[in-house]
Amino acid sequence: MSSLSTHVLDTVSGRPAAGVTFRLSSAGAALFSGKTDEDGRCPELRSLSLEKGLYVIEFDIGDYFRAQGHQLADPPFLDVVPVAFGLGEEGHAHVPLLAAPYSYSTYRGS
Repeated sequence: MSSLSTHVLDTVSGRPAAGVTFRLSSAGAALFSGKTDEDGRCPELRSLSLEKGLYVIEFDIGDYFRAQGHQLADPPFLDVVPVAFGLGEEGHAHVPLLAAPYSYSTYRGS
């Protein structure tokens, strides 16, 4: 079994992105939904035990930037950011998201 964590950073302000809602799913089945805390993390996510397989975590980044007072296009260029990734047999995976209204990046963290 594997564990998972995430960290969302607002690259416009250079701060953690607090209040970003997100969902984790696998094979179309919802596994978890949460919201980032003041440090841009969701500690409850780490309590999941995840099997080897393919997963998608979807971040509601458009809602976050609207709440921060950014004027977004209609529809926004980025609204929901999906990150698809695979987990192996055992261990921990960290999926960070660095986001702005018109760009994002991610990587396998530790």
